[in-house]
Amino acid sequence: MSGQRLGIMGGTFDPIHLGHLVTAEQARADLGLDEVVFLPAGQPWQKDDDTTSAEHRYLMTVLATAANPAFSVSRVEVDRDGPTYTVQTLRELRAQLPDGELYFITGADAILNILTWKDADECLELATFVAATRPGYDLARLEAEGIRAEVCVLDVPALAISSTDVRERFAAGRAVRYLIPREVEEFARKHGLYGTDGNGLALGGVV
Repeated sequence: MSGQRLGIMGGTFDPIHLGHLVTAEQARADLGLDEVVFLPAGQPWQKDDDTTSAEHRYLMTVLATAANPAFSVSRVEVDRDGPTYTVQTLRELRAQLPDGELYFITGADAILNILTWKDADECLELATFVAATRPGYDLARLEAEGIRAEVCVLDVPALAISSTDVRERFAAGRAVRYLIPREVEEFARKHGLYGTDGNGLALGGVV
């Protein structure tokens, strides 16, 4: 669609949580986006090898976003061979939407590492980067990296939630309800992700 404003929600989503969903919806509303496409990374080149399988992360993202007609999930990075580089995805999307506007939405901490990304300058040319932050986030860190003027900042209260904390809660048998969608919790327990045993119980803990 000519002139489409497309949000691109990039991330590992290991697992996807309510902070991600709130961020995407706030970006859609505040920036007037027509759609937000979630892009689970396939083989994130800057992540550890113990990242949950791309297929599981993709399916959890589908479950989490299914109820919102303005959200969709792309397999483009999941199905790509080799390490996942954002610039490749942005090139593909730009080719598909030559007259559209692309907004790449991710956490401010991730954007702080943007200068280490492959072809970082080209990434900033292909899309407007949206830095999702917690209220009170020290924007001086973006200034120090020289990229504050390059990005749009979005304050999202729900970003106090983190995937790391959710994984640790699963492993310790602590509650994750209201941090992630119920469907994602059930999927993770069914498939024995994050230290659960596949029967819904945390290994070494009580659910």
